[in-house]
Amino acid sequence: QVHVVESGGGLVQAGGSLRLSCAASGRALSSGDMAWYRQAPGKEREGVAVIRWGGGITYADAVKGRFTISRDNAKNMAYLQMNSLKPEATAIYSCNFRILGLVRYDYWSQGTQVTVSS
Repeated sequence: QVHVVESGGGLVQAGGSLRLSCAASGRALSSGDMAWYRQAPGKEREGVAVIRWGGGITYADAVKGRFTISRDNAKNMAYLQMNSLKPEATAIYSCNFRILGLVRYDYWSQGTQVTVSS
């Protein structure tokens, strides 16, 4: 059984930094894609960044140059380093571990609140 547990988040002033972490159990993170999504109040969920099983990385335009996604295979953890945070980054952030094969499996974290004050 696969579980994904997220930590980090909180309140930070504009321009500050936060790091989110996601720990996976039951399956190696390197066997799938790990992505972060966020959902702000009244808005649809949007993708923030993804690190693929092969190591390829994609960022949303809104966070390029400020956010960094990474993975530690030995610890089976993924990280989202968020720098130069803006108030519009305020949202609930969730990580998604996706395993692709004949069937697609999605495992979600519980989500964490990130609030950036102006």
